[in-house]
Amino acid sequence: MCVKIRRATIEDAENICEISKKDLGYECDINLVKERVASLDEMRECVFIAEFDNSVVGYVHVEKYNILYCESMINILGLAVDEDYQRRGIGRALIQAVERWGRELGINKVRLNSGALRKEAHAFYRAIGFDSEKEQIRFIKEI
Repeated sequence: MCVKIRRATIEDAENICEISKKDLGYECDINLVKERVASLDEMRECVFIAEFDNSVVGYVHVEKYNILYCESMINILGLAVDEDYQRRGIGRALIQAVERWGRELGINKVRLNSGALRKEAHAFYRAIGFDSEKEQIRFIKEI
């Protein structure tokens, strides 16, 4: 399978929304995605798109993650591959693009959070070299 990995453009917004809805279960506003892609701070964040046969089949959104008590890391904010294209190396290719981007920035660690019930995703992450260091609970407060 020949998958092409490239940077996202505003024209990818509809595909990003569809994949986010179908494969992650998130509601998605195409106008918000267009706005976010248009305003990416390329010194700090990036969205990579996976294409197969000229169709968008996956994406990953990453950021440079700086915290006071640890070296900088690349933080995966979202990773999704269309379920019809999973288990074909597309997720791995997206992660490899993330790793290359991190090395270009002089960063040698990648982190991500994954929902507790996403067991297949956890198996994928472990298979490509991720290690789970702790369990967390995410808190959100409306203000």
